[in-house]
Amino acid sequence: MLHTAPDFLVAINAMRAELQLAPVGVDVITRFVGKGTENLVRSVLGVDYTHDQVAERYPQALEAYMRHYTVINGRHSTVYPGVAEGVRQMQEQGLRLACVTNKPIAFALPLLETTGLLPAFEVVYGGDSLPRKKPDPMPLLQVCADFSLAPHQVVAIGDSSNDAQAARAAGCRVLNVPYGYNHGQPIHDVDSDGIVDTLLDAARLLSAANPNQHVSQ
Repeated sequence: MLHTAPDFLVAINAMRAELQLAPVGVDVITRFVGKGTENLVRSVLGVDYTHDQVAERYPQALEAYMRHYTVINGRHSTVYPGVAEGVRQMQEQGLRLACVTNKPIAFALPLLETTGLLPAFEVVYGGDSLPRKKPDPMPLLQVCADFSLAPHQVVAIGDSSNDAQAARAAGCRVLNVPYGYNHGQPIHDVDSDGIVDTLLDAARLLSAANPNQHVSQ
């Protein structure tokens, strides 16, 4: 829903400056986005260090990244086109919405609030809200339990293989959007039930297919 790479870029390069490393470009950052903060920090360190060196420097790097990201969270992010309109139309259809992200919940909630999207979601889970994160199905299965729905009644909408794999493993249907990062890989190569250009298009598709559908994003 949100183009957050500019925030990642600022926080990561501030972290790297503390470690006396040269800044990296956004193209490097987006290859590592999607599997959680810990993976992002380790992967960015791996650009310069061996596995053992990454393990040695990781605690300091993670602390620095979290500190910098807390300050700039949402400051450089933007909402993708069609997101606000799509979410609003889903609400008007009576759909129940959940947000499942691998971003730490302490970052996810303020970000959703800053962008005005938070009130739309009955449930928000971050990457540290549950014992396992996407691509594990646990967060989506928890949403199903929260809404007292069978997985086949829930549609996940995502922008990466993490989302699709979690949905498939949970037994949910899944739609992909073509924007986002997807670890630098084409979204068209990801197994899904279809690609929609925007969340507004997804809302229209869901309305036509099943007026009683519930959605996890």
